[in-house]
Amino acid sequence: MKKQLLVTDFLDRARTYYGDYEAIVGTNGERFTYSEFGERVDRFSAALQSRGIGKADRVAVLDPNTHYHLEAAFGSMQSGAIHVPLNYRLTPDDYEYLLSDSGSEVVYADYQYASKIEAVRDDVPTEVFVTNDPAAVDGEWIGFEEFIDDVDADDYERPEMSEDDIITINYTSGTTGDPKGVCRTHRTESLHAQLVTIHHHISDDDVYLWTLPMFHVNGWGHIYAITGRGAKHVCTRGVDAEQVFDAITEEDVSFFCCAPTVLSILREYAEENDPAYTGANPIRVTAAGSAAPSATIRYTETEFGWEFTQLYGATETGPLIATSDARRLIPDEGGLRFSLKQRQGVAPLGTDLCVVDEDGNEVPRDDTTIGEVVVRGNQVMEEYWNKPEETDEALNDRREGWYHTGDLAVVNEDGMIAIKDRKKDIIISGGENISSVELEDTLFDHDAIGDVAVIPAPSEKWGETPKAFVVPANGDVENPGVTAEELTEYTRDRLAGYKVIREFEFVEDIPKTATGKIQKYELRKREWDDEDQMVGQG
Repeated sequence: MKKQLLVTDFLDRARTYYGDYEAIVGTNGERFTYSEFGERVDRFSAALQSRGIGKADRVAVLDPNTHYHLEAAFGSMQSGAIHVPLNYRLTPDDYEYLLSDSGSEVVYADYQYASKIEAVRDDVPTEVFVTNDPAAVDGEWIGFEEFIDDVDADDYERPEMSEDDIITINYTSGTTGDPKGVCRTHRTESLHAQLVTIHHHISDDDVYLWTLPMFHVNGWGHIYAITGRGAKHVCTRGVDAEQVFDAITEEDVSFFCCAPTVLSILREYAEENDPAYTGANPIRVTAAGSAAPSATIRYTETEFGWEFTQLYGATETGPLIATSDARRLIPDEGGLRFSLKQRQGVAPLGTDLCVVDEDGNEVPRDDTTIGEVVVRGNQVMEEYWNKPEETDEALNDRREGWYHTGDLAVVNEDGMIAIKDRKKDIIISGGENISSVELEDTLFDHDAIGDVAVIPAPSEKWGETPKAFVVPANGDVENPGVTAEELTEYTRDRLAGYKVIREFEFVEDIPKTATGKIQKYELRKREWDDEDQMVGQG
């Protein structure tokens, strides 16, 4: 028997078995059971259909992690429309591009960000504008409550849907060039959410804290997984360390996901304020977006007492490609535990993961030979929206039918991969390849460093040389607590001679995407502005 895999199944299951149980804790203090949540979702679907929005039409959502985002997402999808979540840290010009590229006919925007949409209102194809607080927004916007109160839940009719229908378009974070719309089907979303449920050990009594943006590939699939298991969502309006620790104790949080930078923020706050680290439940935390420094992992497990898991992925893959959820391969204690947990890990169920050379052949499991990470599985995207050439390159470059990540990695004897760099971030100095990730991890162990990014800088002698942009731990760029010379000696004691960092710049912050990925291209562009080309063409 074959049953269609549909994202509507997740909320349907929660309503069937957990209707009377708390589903959502809103940022405004409101609380909803799964029955109440489901009824609001039905009314959002009915409101769309009353305005002629139906199957394959695009509905954009611009919202921090509130209950409105969840309602608009499920309301769009169960009406057959395509859910288009938007990064809430962009500019009006960015939104003009995203709304136009996706052809979104409806946009729901949180009151805090709606003005950015209003600024380009006349330049986008969107016709229906909804916000959760119209009084706080200039222009003609429909209030969310008014939008769903004008209809009855019974007015909504679910259309026939196929598991191969595109149901969401997730835009890449745009670390280089314009974002691309990643098309994901009911099938890819459903199977990915099941993988997340398995490898994150999600259960119906979990309390999930939304520190990870819901817009980021649908919150790594957690809008589905948490809902489908009948667990509880605790919403936020971004990451505030004090509020995170308060939520952990007040709501007995058991699980959350984030970028490694969030763990650093929580550590800094904890060291100054000494909050309680857990409520009634033990805590699991998963980090991704970049490799967490081993020092951060060590602190998270030994000081906070939280179980740490590394996740590796991309928007194009849902994002799960690999995970350090491999307990039999990682010792229970000791330094090796943290270095292995720092690795991106092993492929999840139903996923083929390889590290390949230029000819598409697998590299040996010697933990030394570098190759590109390629992956195939049910969670991989269908295509890029309206970009057939980019789709073909991403899925058929070195190996036909595999998604090519552009990440360079090694593989140990157990098959655990470790990312060494992006193709464009590898430093080629005097003909030697140097991993910027390795250099960053080395520097992170220094007490005076709060954050760091290493890029290739021009060198007359070597072509390229490593340069580190350092955010001082004390926040004082003028008096960072360490000199460039001292940091050079620090790296000399810990790295091969050709990897020693001789150039440092102390900065107040490092450019990052909303999901915590360092935008190294911004730093590279500044360093290489006066050069004809980069050695590594990054």
